[in-house]
Amino acid sequence: MSVFNLTVVSAEQQIFSGQVESIQATGIEGELGILAGHTPLLTAIKPGIVKLTLEDGKEEVIYVSGGFLEVQPNVVTVLADTAIRGDELDGDRILAAKKRAEENIRTRHGDANYEMLASKLSKELAKLRAYELTEKLVKNKR
Repeated sequence: MSVFNLTVVSAEQQIFSGQVESIQATGIEGELGILAGHTPLLTAIKPGIVKLTLEDGKEEVIYVSGGFLEVQPNVVTVLADTAIRGDELDGDRILAAKKRAEENIRTRHGDANYEMLASKLSKELAKLRAYELTEKLVKNKR
């Protein structure tokens, strides 16, 4: 299968740079699957998972807090405020943050911004999905 160069960067650092067979991400208008030779594209992406299929067929998961995905000939770039490799996510911390976000929504006061609280919960759920998918991929390697 053909490959292309992918770079994933956050505001703090470069998370990934290398050759991949494909990537999957969630754009603002739905799911995206990118293969070599894809039509040029620039789109916003939602908080969630960017799933990579590496040259050797192995898969890797990266959580992104949202951002942009740009496709150019032979090069794809993902720019995110926050990007964390799935194997660097802490399941216990994610579950605790998810619980806090749910509690904040339940007990919100009149001045609390519901959209902001819901966005926080959505990001924690996306991190949890990235963590669980990474755990599943690791388990399947054994």
